Amino acid sequence: MTKSFIATAAALALTVSVAVPARAAEPKSMDIVETAVAAGSFNTLATALKTAGLVDTLKGKGPFTVFAPTDDAFKKLPAGTLEKLLADKAQLTKILTYHVVAGKVMAADVVKLSEAKTVEGSMVKITVGKGGVKVNDANVVKTDIGASNGVIHVIDSVILPPAK
Repeated sequence: MTKSFIATAAALALTVSVAVPARAAEPKSMDIVETAVAAGSFNTLATALKTAGLVDTLKGKGPFTVFAPTDDAFKKLPAGTLEKLLADKAQLTKILTYHVVAGKVMAADVVKLSEAKTVEGSMVKITVGKGGVKVNDANVVKTDIGASNGVIHVIDSVILPPAK
């Protein structure tokens, strides 16, 4: 080996070691609320959780499974509905807790279910078909978003508990 080859190899190794920083310590896993906020597509859900006073609950130990409607899902509600819900804490809480199941239910387990009991107390219907998985009439569009205290499954519509 020539001295110039060794010098070039050493310079290349130094360049690579400077260009690729040492792996930082893994960040602490975020809870369900922090994970949803960080995703950027759950701003309306975050506002609703805050208004209903459920942020601390969903930041709690859990585990929880949340069927989380996106901002676009909330936009599908009839005009004025969201504003009315944000002004009615009891109804808002009922609807939001209908999107939560106690325990960590991963997608592989969800597809084996035909229904699940929500924190609100009512059952959600789960159907699996060629088009994918539905929770009531909402399509599950993304699954298994892990959080330190549970899991989020993204849905494309707000689901409503049955009228009693």
